[in-house]
Order: sequence, then C-alpha cells, then structure tokens
Amino acid sequence: MTDIRAMMKDKKRIVIKIGSSSLQHEQTGDLDYTKLDVLVRELCDLRNRGKDVVLVTSGAVAVGRKAVMMQDIEKDNSTAVKQACAAIGQARLMMIYQKIFAEYNQVAAQILMTKNTIIDNLNRFNAQNTFEELFKLGVVPIVNENDTIATYELGIGDNDRLSAIVASLIDADMLLLLSDIDGLYTDDPRQNPDAKYIEVVERLTDELMEMGKSTTGSSAGTGGMNTKLQAAKIANNMGVDMVIANSADIKVIHRILAGQNIGTLFLAHREEGFDLPLYVQQMHD
Repeated sequence: MTDIRAMMKDKKRIVIKIGSSSLQHEQTGDLDYTKLDVLVRELCDLRNRGKDVVLVTSGAVAVGRKAVMMQDIEKDNSTAVKQACAAIGQARLMMIYQKIFAEYNQVAAQILMTKNTIIDNLNRFNAQNTFEELFKLGVVPIVNENDTIATYELGIGDNDRLSAIVASLIDADMLLLLSDIDGLYTDDPRQNPDAKYIEVVERLTDELMEMGKSTTGSSAGTGGMNTKLQAAKIANNMGVDMVIANSADIKVIHRILAGQNIGTLFLAHREEGFDLPLYVQQMHD
C-alpha cells in the first residue's frame, strides 16, 4: 500500500474535480469563499511545484440563480431557465476565480466543453492544442460543461465523467474527485452503517460498477457514486489513476499527492482499443 501511494508524488499532470456542494454553504447555497481560497491556494502550490493542473468545477447554474434571486430550483427547472442561469453564473464564477488566482500570482483560463468537443475529430484536436498551449504558458485551465448550449441529451451530463474525459484528452496521469464522501464503500454509508470502506480498487469489476447504481448525488450536484465509478472506468481504461476523497478539508489535495493514504485509489489499467470518442458518443444513446 505504501509503495502504491508513494507514486502519487511523481504525478506531473493532474485533473482535480470538485462538486457544487463542496463550494457552497449548506445553509444558504451561497459560495464558500474560504473553501474557494484554500482550493485555489492548493492549485497554485501545485503549479509552483512544476505540475500541470486542471480544475473541473461546477456551480454556474446555482450561482446564476442566486444572482437573479431565483434560488428555489423547484419553481422553474426548465432547460431554458437553467441555461440562462448558467450564462450568468459562468461569468461570475470565472471573475471570482480570476481574482483569487491573481492574489497568488497565477493566471486561470476558462474552457467550456460539450459532447461534440470529444466526438468531433477537429474539435478534439483543437481542444488538446488549447490545453497544451495553456500548460506551456503556466496557466490553470478551469473546465466546465457549456451548460448555456448543452442539454442532457446532447451533453456529457455530469462533471465526474467530464473530468475523466478531460484527464483522458490531455494524457493526465492523475484524476482527483473531491466529493462529500470519503471514498468507495460496499454500500451507501449514509444509509448502511455496516458499509465497508475500500482503500484500493485494482480493477473495476461488474460487481463494483453495479454497487454505484443505488447511490445518488447531493441536491446541489448531478453526480452520485454511479457517475464516479463511470469516471473511474474512463480514466483507468485511458491509463489515468483516480482517487475519490472527501472535500470537507480541501487540503487533502496536497496530502494525497504527497503519498498519504487518503481516499479510494483506482489503479489505471490501460485498455487497448478503448475508444474515448465512441464511448462519449454512446453515453446517452
């Protein structure tokens, strides 16, 4: 176990995904600026260590709703309203991120993706080039799905899988999913006190994949354990190690990458012939 975790220190290109609920105050739904500041500081420190870093973050719709006083998601949950709120929220989120990154003398850039970014050869090639140029410039890309134009039928649908797709696209060697759970359990620990924690998954079996289908995500996000396991499948098949860890303490980022035994580690096993564009194309078919 120690040897397996120690290899985290050598990761050079890292994708970090953090969910909506992890960046909001539970009582109000407003952004938690303390957590945002710690998150950005962790990312900037990784950059200062010479690592390429990508942040996949959500929350644009929720921030947009707050901005136009439309907090009650049950009142109007139509696609048009959500997309309008996303357009407002994406701009606000990036403004906040740019300001905090600037405090640590770093530059952030926004990349908005859709399903077509991956399945179209030219779009995929252009996206890869954009990421590579940003890395050369020392910039931290901040990625989200383009909710202003994508719908569930046409889009990727959740940021767990989006982060795995991004990690695969840029040949990352590490994907870290920060969520509201410590890692993978044999059952939902919030409902079953006998659920057992799993430290390392050497290979994703059909049995493990089935375990995730009975769990759901938080009210602020779209991903549950099922989408995290699907993300692990994408990442592992493309040669990317993945860790699921609890975002209650954002500082777990540097602890995990220092080799500490935190979260569930999914070991990569590159599958020859795994076609990422085809997989993305079939996700909602």
